[in-house]
Amino acid sequence: MSSKQTTPEVTWAQRSSATDAEKNFIYLTIAAPDCAKIDADLKLTSLTFTGHSETKETTYHVALEFYAEIDVENSKTHHTSRDVFFVLRKKEQKEEYWPRLLKESKKMHFLKTDFDKWVDEDEQDGAPEDLPAGMGGMPPMGGMGEDGGFGGLDFSKLGGGAGGMPGMGDMDMGDMGDMGGEGDDDDDNDDEDMPGLEGDDEDKTGAAKGKAAETVASEPAAKSKIEEVS
Repeated sequence: MSSKQTTPEVTWAQRSSATDAEKNFIYLTIAAPDCAKIDADLKLTSLTFTGHSETKETTYHVALEFYAEIDVENSKTHHTSRDVFFVLRKKEQKEEYWPRLLKESKKMHFLKTDFDKWVDEDEQDGAPEDLPAGMGGMPPMGGMGEDGGFGGLDFSKLGGGAGGMPGMGDMDMGDMGDMGGEGDDDDDNDDEDMPGLEGDDEDKTGAAKGKAAETVASEPAAKSKIEEVS
């Protein structure tokens, strides 16, 4: 029985520069979880992606025809257990943004703006590089396939959930957020240093007077009082 085919969600953002090629690119994310093997055929003006998921019992497939040309040799990719992330360098260096990602202006239901990475054109100079951990040192795609791209590359041979990143093993990038909990004990102790509430001194004074009164009282009276309370 053949698995169903699903069009994955695709999100994108961009940066542009007329003078710095490394700041002239497209952020592209394809949501294709649990794909041990993917086939991503990147060409000058297009990207065709296919990935099969055994756990989801589906084959993800999408074909994108870009608005303008891509520099395949200097583009990069990062594969995780949740998605496949691309940094696609634009071939033409321009200050202006692409007006859209795809050649056709027709709205595609699966294509969305990645607002987590998007910055306005006039604010991008101060925007930090928004790459997955460890991706900055990855080699470009040009050296990852015989055709100058990386079509048919089996990412499962490169590693586990971190998409084959050296030294990452089977680490799930989603667990990275838990690594910052080392200082949680300090936060738990913050309440110990909080100042007392207004009126605490009066309560303490009253309690001290009450205790002195109990000391002066006779034993029978104290016993009677305890029995009355119980």
